Amino acid sequence: MNRLVLISGCSGGGKSTLLAELGRRGHAIVEEPGRRIVKQELEGDGAALPWIDMAAFARRAIEMAAADHAAARGQAGWTFFDRGLIDAASALQHLTGEPILEKLSGVHRYNTKVFLTPPWLEIYVTDPERRHGFDEAVAEYDRLATIYPALGYDVVTLPKIAVAERVDFILDRLEAK
Repeated sequence: MNRLVLISGCSGGGKSTLLAELGRRGHAIVEEPGRRIVKQELEGDGAALPWIDMAAFARRAIEMAAADHAAARGQAGWTFFDRGLIDAASALQHLTGEPILEKLSGVHRYNTKVFLTPPWLEIYVTDPERRHGFDEAVAEYDRLATIYPALGYDVVTLPKIAVAERVDFILDRLEAK
């Protein structure tokens, strides 16, 4: 059984908070590639930032997500990813038209259940790593909600409930296989 689990969906929908709770419960977690890249680029005056060079940013996110996937493959137990390779490839394909999604997603498979955080305006905030608005976040969510099923994933939309209950929901769905 593939125990590499993606939590994707709307930017600002609570993914990082969910991952933190999963980590507190003892599960392996992998932080979002995009946030790590933005931090690195801002610290080093880099240009691979989504608001400067989105294509360079997406290519770096693909590389980082592929490395994260490879590193997690041998781990025991569930490993939860805050976004992953498909999100990054989707962004690059949307931006450039390069048919990269199917090529990458076939090689780097995750658990068939992918959990999506829906748009949730009440908790959406911008910060130094998330400068885009809610409308852009919703458009990205809509793309991902179409792409994951097209690639053979079973999309589970997370309910808008408290963090601990959301984590219970995820774990219950995974154990119900």
